[in-house]
Amino acid sequence: MKKILTAALLASVATSAFAADLPSRKAPPPAPVYYAPPFSWTGFYVGINGGGGFTDVRGNQFIGGGSVFGSPSGGIVGGQIGYNYQINQLVLGVEGQLDWADLNRSRTFADGSSDKLNVNTLGNVLARVGYAYDRTLFYVAAGYAGGDVHAGAFNDTFTGLSYGGSSGWQSGYAVGAGVEYAVTNNISVKGEYLFSQLEGKTYYGGSPDVVKAGLDINTFKLGVNYKF
Repeated sequence: MKKILTAALLASVATSAFAADLPSRKAPPPAPVYYAPPFSWTGFYVGINGGGGFTDVRGNQFIGGGSVFGSPSGGIVGGQIGYNYQINQLVLGVEGQLDWADLNRSRTFADGSSDKLNVNTLGNVLARVGYAYDRTLFYVAAGYAGGDVHAGAFNDTFTGLSYGGSSGWQSGYAVGAGVEYAVTNNISVKGEYLFSQLEGKTYYGGSPDVVKAGLDINTFKLGVNYKF
């Protein structure tokens, strides 16, 4: 019996030693999971834009109560620069825009009178407040609006008087809204609508013709931004 127990003990020790010498078959540790950092709208950006617009002329009266200028419309193209700061899903920003415009309208009346109005430049400085849903940003904007407006020569055959053209910068305010989507961490695309109301200005003065008008400008723009 002692021999049997001794042999069993030796066999057990030998088996344990042999097993200890075998290579380990434990599963490798799981690979670490990489989570991309959330996208942030914070940063400076520059971009380009283009689109179109139409204008309603306010108070455009001359002798006899008729209207002048009509509703100038056309295309716009330009650029913007701005800065956003994101707090959770709230995005606060400021943006400056400057666009070359070709909003124009010329007319000739039945009596031979003629007029022409061009909006040549549009500029805005806007505060923006937005809601970020990951890479999509919905925002509203409001601030300063201005435009370089040129009135062509006005020939009034009813009175026999003619006035030379006049031009100048008209200021006012703008409100609007838009949506922007970040295609990459640096490049985003956007669509925007702005309503701008410019103060009235006297284009032609003197008896009997006095023409003073303000402008309501509606613009629709698509743009591309690069965020630094």
